[in-house]
Amino acid sequence: MMKRLPEQLRLLPYLLKWCGLAGIVAALAGSASAFFLMALDAVTARREASPWIIWLLPLAGFAVGWIYLQFGRKVEGGNNLLIDEIHDPKHVVPLRLAPLVLFGTVVSHLFGASVGREGTAVQMGGALADQLTHVFRLRHEDRRILLMAGISAGFASVFGTPLAGAIFGLEVLVIGRMRYDAIFPCMVAAIVADQITLAWGVHHTHYALGVVPAVSALGVAAVLAAGIAFGVTGMLFARGTHLASSFMKKRVGYAPLRPLLGGLLIAAAVWLLGSQRYIGLGIPVIVEAFQHPVAPWDFAGKFLFTVASLGNGFKGGEVTPLFYIGATLGNALAPLLHQPFALLAAIGFVAVFAGAANTPLACTVMAIELFGPQIGPYAALGCVVAYLFSGHVGIYRSQRLERLKSAMDEDAPR
Repeated sequence: MMKRLPEQLRLLPYLLKWCGLAGIVAALAGSASAFFLMALDAVTARREASPWIIWLLPLAGFAVGWIYLQFGRKVEGGNNLLIDEIHDPKHVVPLRLAPLVLFGTVVSHLFGASVGREGTAVQMGGALADQLTHVFRLRHEDRRILLMAGISAGFASVFGTPLAGAIFGLEVLVIGRMRYDAIFPCMVAAIVADQITLAWGVHHTHYALGVVPAVSALGVAAVLAAGIAFGVTGMLFARGTHLASSFMKKRVGYAPLRPLLGGLLIAAAVWLLGSQRYIGLGIPVIVEAFQHPVAPWDFAGKFLFTVASLGNGFKGGEVTPLFYIGATLGNALAPLLHQPFALLAAIGFVAVFAGAANTPLACTVMAIELFGPQIGPYAALGCVVAYLFSGHVGIYRSQRLERLKSAMDEDAPR
């Protein structure tokens, strides 16, 4: 009987079903992100008021590592676990992933690791979403879409970028292909989750871009050159974090010792520098990069501290540190390329992430949501060039390769 109805009428039950499921996912992920962001603000203020607390980072890292060893072995994969379950559904993601990654990330920020927040929000969103699998007895295909909606909801709510969050959930899984069958659930989940987070009274950082220059030949050439630098930086970051993690796992068999040793290294480096500039989220430095010249080595400092933190097992995300690295690198390149500081800081902000995560479309939309539509042409060029020049390895090990990034790559000997 349903088959005799016009396609438009047959879609109505589909819309109602996914409005309901995505709405539940959004409420869970948006509320979790709101609590997480408020907790991050509180612990960051505490750390900045008590600089000595950095010396407790090794003990904090050991404690989190021990807790994961005892209770979190099945969820150690984090973002990669979610991506693997979408590609090849096997088991519902354990609910304990959400509180474990929330606790681990908050502790990392309290004591001074250089980690982000996207990974935590995405993992909470995915884990909470997957609990609906048993409740509604969903099929494998519906479960895949539900997990993608959870990823989109977590990303959108933690950054305040609903459209970018929706696209990120579709784009991050595979290089060279997007799952359009999940576009409606991801859109609903991302938009509603962002509104839920705002309803809890959470506000996101505003970056003052100012006037964006009109598109010109000089501007396009400058953005193309900067995009190459952003892409290579994203590639080096992804490879650096993977190499550091592999090295520590080979040399230090007992998992809790890795963040303990890494914490000692980070605390000593902070003490030697006499500055907390390269730990935590680094939002104040990102804001600086939009306002005036910053030290040309700031991007390298954040790069090293973040690789050391993630490579030694501290919990958190990669994205906000990538925003920092990209914004400060763009700031350093601006005088060399004769462009405004704020413009290249904004493009670097999204383009390094685009290269490291292989998500140029989500990052272009993110730039428009954060900085306004005028930056669209420049942001698109910067993100796509960074994507092309970052190679085929990204920060997410479980991301699959459907197609090579260019026809030149397809013609090259393998």
